[in-house]
Amino acid sequence: MKTPLILPVILAAAGAVHAIPAVDAPAPAFVARDAAGKTVSLAAFRGKTVVLEWTNDGCPFVGHMYNSGVMQGLQRNAAADGVVWLTVISSAPGKQGFLAPAQVGPWKARVGAAPADVLLDPGGQLGRAYDARTTPNMVVIDRTGRMVYEGAIDDDPSTNPADAHKARNYVALALADLRDGRPVAPAVTKSYGCSVKYP
Repeated sequence: MKTPLILPVILAAAGAVHAIPAVDAPAPAFVARDAAGKTVSLAAFRGKTVVLEWTNDGCPFVGHMYNSGVMQGLQRNAAADGVVWLTVISSAPGKQGFLAPAQVGPWKARVGAAPADVLLDPGGQLGRAYDARTTPNMVVIDRTGRMVYEGAIDDDPSTNPADAHKARNYVALALADLRDGRPVAPAVTKSYGCSVKYP
């Protein structure tokens, strides 16, 4: 049963079986709701680079990125470059990482998160459309709406905050490649972390 306080994500092909999205192909369209109940659509950001970050506050792999300050730094740097950073919470009610709308603001304040918005996906439709399997899971979409990166945040599957500063950060590399007009490389990596807590 859906929690009445949370409106579900509505996908462009609602009810359809979604193919696994492919890098270098159009990113799956979506219309989602944020904690304030505002509608957020991927189409609205056409012409801008978009980052999707799947998160789970209870996951130690997410925790080390936030405890190190690396994730917040990426979010702020992205905003300064005109990139739209959307944090997605696909944890189902009653499962690790789930946040009700009223809990999102306090979570952001506690960890210092600085995304452009937080999308609530308790039914898992958005996560499944992007085949998000772990937290963190990262997607970068270019200005034309093409998915140009998918996978891990970096190359070090650690839970030690100190390691986040030494790792090769794939999202930072992808954004730099886009900014400088280079092909994104690597474009696909294997994500690591906690499983997404779908219904």
